[in-house]
Formats: sequence, C-alpha cells, structure tokens
Amino acid sequence: MQTAGFFEPDGDALIPDPSARGPWAEDMMHGRLLGGLAAWAIDLEHGDEAFIPARLTVDLFKSPGMKETRVTTAVVRAGGRVRVIDALIQVGGVDVARGTALYLRRGAAPVDDAPVTQPWDLTIPTTPADDPYEMPFEVRWIEGHEFGAPGVRQTWMRELRPLVTGQPLTPFIRAAVASDFASPLANSGSEGLEYINADLALYIARLPQGEWIGVESGDRVAADGVSVAHCRLHDATGPIGSSEVCAVLNARMARPDQA
Repeated sequence: MQTAGFFEPDGDALIPDPSARGPWAEDMMHGRLLGGLAAWAIDLEHGDEAFIPARLTVDLFKSPGMKETRVTTAVVRAGGRVRVIDALIQVGGVDVARGTALYLRRGAAPVDDAPVTQPWDLTIPTTPADDPYEMPFEVRWIEGHEFGAPGVRQTWMRELRPLVTGQPLTPFIRAAVASDFASPLANSGSEGLEYINADLALYIARLPQGEWIGVESGDRVAADGVSVAHCRLHDATGPIGSSEVCAVLNARMARPDQA
C-alpha cells in the first residue's frame, strides 16, 4: 500500500494532507515543508547528476495556509560550473515563500589538509521509537542534549512519509526539510519555543546517505527579539554541511512534555 505524502498532486497543484499542518495554528502549514517543496520542484525540473545542490536558501515571508499549493521555477544562470535556480511557492494563490538553489559541478577532490568538521561518534538509531506523540517525522534525541537542554543539542531525525504522494523522497529533499529543524533545535529554551524562523539556508558539500540526518546546534546570537542560529548536519557516514536560520520572536509554543 502506498504511503500518502504531505501533498497530493492535482494537475499542476498540490493539495496539502492534514499531516502537513504545523504546530503554530490549525489552519497553518508546517513551514519546514516549504523548504522541501522548493528542493522538490527545483530538483525535479533542473536536477543534474553532474552537479551538487550546494546551497538552498528559502525566504519564508508569509504564513502558509492549508490550501492549494503551487511551485514554479526559473533558471537564473545555467553555466558550466555554476547553476542558479529560483522557486516561487504560492498557497491559495498568494506568494508565501521564495527559494534559490545554487548548483556546483562535481569534480575530483584535490589533496586537502584544511580543517574540517569531525564526524559524530554517535550511531544511527536501530531500535523502535518510544514516542507518545504522533509525528509525521521521527526525532531521536541524544541523551543529555535534548530539546531545550543547556549547551549543545543533538538529535537524529528522519521522515516517515513522502513529501508528494507517489514521488520519491530524494536526499536533497530530506536535507532541505531537516534544515528547518535548526530553528527549534537552537531557539528552544526552558519555557519552550518562542521564535519562528523567517528563512532557512542549507549548505551541503555532499548529499546525505540513508534516511537519518543528524542535527547539532552550533552558534546562536539573539537580540531585540531577533535570533540567528547555525547547526551542523550529519548522516551515518559523517558531516554533510550546515543549516542557518534567522527567527523573530513569536507567541510561545509549549514544550511537548508541557502541552
């Protein structure tokens, strides 16, 4: 039996499934899916095995409702080593987000002794989840580094359903959706999550392998109700890149164990 996605294709439109609903409001789509939609449309129409989607930026400038969704793309630059693709996301006929992907041509790696991010010494989960909350994605916190904990937060996460019914959940889409988790991971405090991100920026040197993506909080600066945060991204074989978000103060969302 085919697993339903967050969106059902309907001609040139996508119809959101109830699972696409976000945590902020009943009639609001989960913002993390917008990054996934940008990656999905750009990769579907312009992906090339000779290139790596080294960067994806998405501006989230309007709350998306649970309405008919369309994504259109446009080529900005189609060079031999650099390609730039834009994506516009409309929900209910209204522009809600705009993304840009930067593709770089793959090549033979030179001798490189510059410092690099070290791999995690953490293995991917192999036991069944013990999570009382029904989520369309799975999160496995690292003991002592949980949501809202002081210091570095670490988690493994994976998607449990396709983005679009009947279409594969590609590594680029997985990375794009996971990159949005930088905001709750970095911005949550002892009272819950009080910031909502207005963008996301994904940087990867290679595509993730397998279902699980590790997210680790890094630098964060906050002042006057604005936060900027950086997280490192890993897969089972090592680091793949990073995610950055800027966020604005918003009504508090309680921690799951306080809801």
